[in-house]
Amino acid sequence: MQIRDLPYTDPGDPDVRSGPRFLYWLGRSQLGGQLKALGWGLLHQLGIAGLPVTVGVAVQAVIERSGTRLALAGGLILALGILIAVGDTMLHRTAVTNWITAAARVQQLLARKTAELGAALTRRVAAGEVVAVSTGDVEKIGWFVEALSRFLAAAIALVVVCVGLVVYLPALGVLVAVAMPVLALAVLPLLPRATRRADEQREKAGKATELASDTVAGLRVLRGIGGEELFLGRYRRASQEVRKAAVRSASMWALISAVQVLLPGILLISLVWYGATLARDGRIDVGQLVTVYSAVTLMLFPLRHFEEIAMAYSFSRPSAQRAVRVLSLRRSDRTATEAGVPSGDLYDPATGLMAPQGQFTAVVCGDPDEAGRLAERLGGHAETGDQDTGTEQEKQAPSVLLGAVALDELPLDTARTVVLVQDKDPVLLSGTLQELLDVPSSGLVTAEAALEAAQCGDVLVALAQASPDADRDPMRTRITERGRSLSGGQRQRLALARSLITDPEALVLDEPTSAVDSHTEARVATGIAGLRRGRTTVAFASSPLLLDVADRVVLVHEGSVVAVGTHRDLLRTEPRYRAVVTRETDDEAAADPRQDIGAVPAMNSIQEIEERA
Repeated sequence: MQIRDLPYTDPGDPDVRSGPRFLYWLGRSQLGGQLKALGWGLLHQLGIAGLPVTVGVAVQAVIERSGTRLALAGGLILALGILIAVGDTMLHRTAVTNWITAAARVQQLLARKTAELGAALTRRVAAGEVVAVSTGDVEKIGWFVEALSRFLAAAIALVVVCVGLVVYLPALGVLVAVAMPVLALAVLPLLPRATRRADEQREKAGKATELASDTVAGLRVLRGIGGEELFLGRYRRASQEVRKAAVRSASMWALISAVQVLLPGILLISLVWYGATLARDGRIDVGQLVTVYSAVTLMLFPLRHFEEIAMAYSFSRPSAQRAVRVLSLRRSDRTATEAGVPSGDLYDPATGLMAPQGQFTAVVCGDPDEAGRLAERLGGHAETGDQDTGTEQEKQAPSVLLGAVALDELPLDTARTVVLVQDKDPVLLSGTLQELLDVPSSGLVTAEAALEAAQCGDVLVALAQASPDADRDPMRTRITERGRSLSGGQRQRLALARSLITDPEALVLDEPTSAVDSHTEARVATGIAGLRRGRTTVAFASSPLLLDVADRVVLVHEGSVVAVGTHRDLLRTEPRYRAVVTRETDDEAAADPRQDIGAVPAMNSIQEIEERA
């Protein structure tokens, strides 16, 4: 695989049982590149290892005044220099290719998983962790994959040199052969502590990244309530914790580097002292001593690869573990069938929620988190056992049914065609309004009808004023990333229009009007009901304005459906429903003997809004 061939046609099916297994799978998937790097690395390392022999021959030739042997040694040094240059160049090229292609493979796997899970991804994994995995972690994983082949080449070169020295000069070769494993393994006792400190640094850095991401996402709200300094102080403290953890981690790696300088220095001093003694006694030649000394000096370079592979593994293992946590998420453990596109009532066996086909069903939950989880389930993202916080009942909850077909038994593209979920914080990608609304759809709902139903008139006016074109066409106006140039209500209504255009068999909306004023909310509720007439629509909301236009309202309490009816009937007969919708406290309910709809201190219908306006 070459860089120019990226992206991969198919990045493969990774082994996500653990971080080390994922690293092994990644290295095995690039076996060709690893073997190329290993070959060039051996050429480079063995070329360096051959220099001491030629230098020793040259020194001995000078001592013996042999011009022929000196010329031969010079020719060998020249040839070895060429081999070293070629090997080093090609090794670097191949290693960088392995690094980039490994990182690209991981990024493709993450992108594929993100597309598969959609909005459910950030509900299961923190946004800061997803950002950390897709940016810094992929580089560290690629570093380990790239360093592995260079480490193997260095290890093989060390073995070859040690064996060669034992054969060439046993008196000194045995000393070197015994000392080399000690030098290579001396840092192993320090690695667990260094790894723990590196993991601590990663964890704190991930939390700081998540805090920064949340702060940027909520900057508009923070400015509105004057909370910038509070969050800035939190980020400063988190940043200082990351700095301290980084210093602690760096101190351990500095100690490891010091050990790898100290012990080889002791070896060289011992070798020179013992070798000089043997040369003085006439037991070895000066050229032999120079050869062994030069060989040991050059062997310190491949020894550095042992430190690098230890660092690469300690940094990449937690990165791989985080990548595995994301990649191991599954939409469902069940096998998809080849069934056609189903239709019928949308039913959740876990809660008993029924959304009849062709009707507008509003769902009221006292817990917003419970509403988000239920909306996710209705979209076919059943909760599975990979969630650490899920209860046993949640982990084994049956699939949502559309008609008689379980959603998690459908192919993913089919499930997304029949059921679309818009969460409470939809994302707008950068691009023009026309590109934003250019989504797969049935073709029955036009962009104009969807924008009108979502009450986007003021948005179109604002975009037309900002349009660079002379015709002031709002459809050609660019929207910044995540729609930051728009208000929260404008972003919400544009996202709603995008969902309405798709015209799915069942549309699930989680708080679709939470960011708009009451007058706009009343018109949006009417627009949704009118445009979706005859199609299955489920809206999670607690606003009386939206609940009043629904065909039926369902109250979900503590994970189960406890009441079904119209908005006005439930206000009269269900205290728990009234408490959620009107924000009525228990004390207020006990003190107020009136239980009819007229006693509710809230605007409970669109007619009331219009009358008061």
